[in-house]
Amino acid sequence: MQQATLKVMEICRRREGNAPLAPSYLHKVAYTVMVDEMRRGSWRREVPLEGEGTVDPPARPDGDPERAALAGELTRGIHGCLSSLVEPRLLAVTLHLQGYSVAEAAELLAFGLKRTENLVYRGLADLRRCLAAKGLAP
Repeated sequence: MQQATLKVMEICRRREGNAPLAPSYLHKVAYTVMVDEMRRGSWRREVPLEGEGTVDPPARPDGDPERAALAGELTRGIHGCLSSLVEPRLLAVTLHLQGYSVAEAAELLAFGLKRTENLVYRGLADLRRCLAAKGLAP
């Protein structure tokens, strides 16, 4: 929200006159800022404020190294398969996996409800096929 506000303020500062910005333009600014933040979040590691430098993962109570290795392999497989999706499907599936409903994802992506629903379900099908090809199907 802050990034979008700053971007709009910068645009208003550079514009001549006091003509208001069109709602569709403001919507596009919000969309592009959200996409930029999602992309930035995929490569930026965030460190909790309590810790300094690197943070060791907490010890697993079960202490099963085989299970931890399988979880790591699955995580790498999911990230690899997600990166192979086309961008609209990637965005829709990512929001779905983060717990957003189809309606919320449609609103955030500025897509129609039906289009977003198709993107999510087709993206999930692509994700399942990719994981199965890697031998990671349940």
